[in-house]
Amino acid sequence: MDKPVLKNSLRLFQQFGQVKSRSMFGGFGIFVDETMFALVVNDALHIRSCQLTTEQFKDAGYEPYVYKKRGFPVVTKYFALPDGMWDTPDEILSVASVALENAKEEKTAQAEEKPTRLKDLPNLRLGTERMLKKAGINSVSELKKAGAVSAFKAIQQTHSSQVSLELLWALEGAIEGKHWSVLSKQTRDDLMHQLDEC
Repeated sequence: MDKPVLKNSLRLFQQFGQVKSRSMFGGFGIFVDETMFALVVNDALHIRSCQLTTEQFKDAGYEPYVYKKRGFPVVTKYFALPDGMWDTPDEILSVASVALENAKEEKTAQAEEKPTRLKDLPNLRLGTERMLKKAGINSVSELKKAGAVSAFKAIQQTHSSQVSLELLWALEGAIEGKHWSVLSKQTRDDLMHQLDEC
């Protein structure tokens, strides 16, 4: 039987603001105003936990969603709500509103803690930082000033092997302070256009 959990969830959460979904963790992340607070995967609605709710969820017997990354299990902050909770949508809304508020607060706090090293930006690792430094980009401010396309071109010119387009998305996401997978198609198309013109 097909469970329209995603459709029902999107409909239910419309009252929180502009709601949309994106492919995440093998399922669909649910966002309100660019903040993810829920996940639909394995025909179940999962709600993001925080310090306050993690213990409550565990006590209630809710299970966190676990996915595999490079063969290793990764336990997420998203706990599956029981199917029976759909009989009381107000209860789902109550739990989800707490999750959304906490996700927004965490996002704001992270934005205020400005990274000082390139490797501390979203999507970037020590290897990427080394590639950028070799290309003459030594700081976060220099990366932001150069922009993703110029930084990508500089890496292409100084790196011995071919670099994938995923690095371009990663650099743009790093500059915008978000994971590269949530960049819009329009943003990616614009970056490709700029790259073609270089």
